Order: sequence, then C-alpha cells, then structure tokens
Amino acid sequence: MLDSELAAYVNRQLEAVYPDGDHCVAEVASHIAPAKLRLMRCINEVKLWEPNKFNYLHSSQYCIFLYYLSNQIWRSGGSRQVCEKLFGLNKMLNGIDLFFEVEMPEVFFIGHSVGIVLAKASYSNYLVLYQNSTVGKNHGIAPVLESGVVMYPNTAIIGRSHIGKNAVISQGVGVVNQNIPADSLVFSGSGQLLLKKAKHNVLADIFRM
Repeated sequence: MLDSELAAYVNRQLEAVYPDGDHCVAEVASHIAPAKLRLMRCINEVKLWEPNKFNYLHSSQYCIFLYYLSNQIWRSGGSRQVCEKLFGLNKMLNGIDLFFEVEMPEVFFIGHSVGIVLAKASYSNYLVLYQNSTVGKNHGIAPVLESGVVMYPNTAIIGRSHIGKNAVISQGVGVVNQNIPADSLVFSGSGQLLLKKAKHNVLADIFRM
C-alpha cells in the first residue's frame, strides 16, 4: 500500500470513529513516512514477521504503527487533536492503552495487544508484551525497564521498580516497588516473588539478535 493510500485509509477510519467533520488526512499524510520507517525497524527485528513488509491487516503491526504515527505527530509539534484521535482509534481497534506521549523504544514486540496498559515509564529495546500486561505509576513514580524485559500475560510492573536486563516476568506476576536483577525469571509462590536464573533465552525466539 502506497503512503498516500495508507493515509487515506487511516483517515477514513478516523472519520468513521470521530464524525466531527475535522479531516485529518493532511496531518496524517505528512507523518506516514517517518512512522513507517520506525515501524520497519521493529518488523525487521522480529523473526515471525517478513522483513521489509508492513501488513496493515496484521493487528500487532498496525497497533505499533498507529502508536508510532501518533507519537511522530506529537514529537513534530503537530495537532494534538489528531494524536488523541489516533490514540482512541488504536484503543478501539486493538484494546491497548498506549498514549502518544509515552516514549516507546525503537524495537519492541506485541504478541497480543488486548488489555495492555503502558504508563509514561522508562522503556528499553527488545521489550516483549503480551495481553493484559500493565506498566503503571505508584504515587507518581514510574518503573524503569532495561533492555530485553519480557512481560507474559496478566503481568504488572508498578511504581518504584527497576527491572534488570533480560528479566522475564512470568504469567500472572505483579512487581510493585521492587527491583529485579538482570537475567532473572520472576514467578510467584507462597505469597511472595521468587527469582531464579532464566535458563531459556526467550528473546532469541522472538528477535533477530
């Protein structure tokens, strides 16, 4: 799909969701190319995705694209209203709460977007997110995630938490105001978090590293 066709496609979606007569196509069109360039970096790093090919019908790819597009417009000082509409469109289509002011890394992977909520935290490359994963603030303090953090379904990282490089948060685990060492597998047991050295390299299954 050509950039002009993609811009028109996005604009038709926005008009369908927000029938206020405010056309966004010019704003969207002028930021399509840099947004796609950022998206392609992600696509080319993910093993499951064909390199240099953006499929707008692939929900995870389109989810990341809508975020990058809204964030690109915001970074460039463009229309905040268009950014808000793109955020809402992404939330409606893909069930993700990823505000355009959140600074996501250059490379990250979304397995399933439904239920993901991401606050303005510190994110690093090779982040892996699955459904119902949450990164949130506690009393205004946001977590820091180093590179290669994996969040399996129904996980949470909240507040004054520092998650070390290549740490894996097991399904259903919540980390609140705690630091997790690098290369740790975090799981729950007896009402507390348990840590052990991760034996399997999850990132190697997902990314071309």
